Amino acid sequence: MRLLAGLQRADRSLTRQAASRVPRGFGKALSAVEEAAEGTKLWWAAAAAMAWLGGRPGRRAAATGLGALAVAQLAANGVCKQLADRPRPPVEWIPHGEVADRPDSSSFPSGHSAAAVAFTAAVTPAWPAAGALCAVPAAMVALERVQSGAHYPSDVVAGAAIGLASAWLTRRASAVCLRRRS
Repeated sequence: MRLLAGLQRADRSLTRQAASRVPRGFGKALSAVEEAAEGTKLWWAAAAAMAWLGGRPGRRAAATGLGALAVAQLAANGVCKQLADRPRPPVEWIPHGEVADRPDSSSFPSGHSAAAVAFTAAVTPAWPAAGALCAVPAAMVALERVQSGAHYPSDVVAGAAIGLASAWLTRRASAVCLRRRS
């Protein structure tokens, strides 16, 4: 119980800090990146660019990234959000108008963070330079979800964990399939 109470205090403190301490210009950049990531558009565009510019390694990285993204979306939005009916952070914690745009679904876990981390973590081993480029908007998406009041930090951490597990599973399944072909 003490651990849960400590987590709740940390969520409250970090949410309030993130919502109030991000400079206005950076907040707009975060919102723009999150808007691009809405509906996984950003990750599909990144995959298209990788497939087009990266030859065979780029196509492999793109396919693995999209596979991990699909697994993460299913786990986060299709399963976990249905099981954990956690309300969004209280409106009074968020001192700006972005809080009005947040979804009505369960706060736990962050599906945006799960998708961003899954895609990035799956792409990185296949094409490290592309993975490094994807890491920047992935981190921005995660920060924006807390800054906007859509999620608690623990929701984002849980989403990131789902993303990492999804990337690992996808890469592992891909390796097994490639071995069977040989």
